Amino acid sequence: MKIFYVYILECSDGTYYTGITSDLTSRVASHQAGRYRESYTYSRRPVQLVFFCDFTEAAKAIAVEKQIKKWSRAKKEALILGEFDRLPNLAKKKFKTDR
Repeated sequence: MKIFYVYILECSDGTYYTGITSDLTSRVASHQAGRYRESYTYSRRPVQLVFFCDFTEAAKAIAVEKQIKKWSRAKKEALILGEFDRLPNLAKKKFKTDR
């Protein structure tokens, strides 16, 4: 059975990169080595793996990767820290008040 990983890297500039792979060790190493000059992480090395989860279905992994990519920085950080109870509240839009 093939395993697919959704992962988050923290880049040297403090930004996060979310990706998917079937070989996590090799993929993180290729980010670190700067294998692809056009990639987001190339000029933001070194990178650090801060989160990953695994899936047995590629379609589910792809869906989760796309979902995480749309998240705010705060929501990604809650996921990284394992603060799962905070995730629903971070999805809510904050509205300005006149006070």
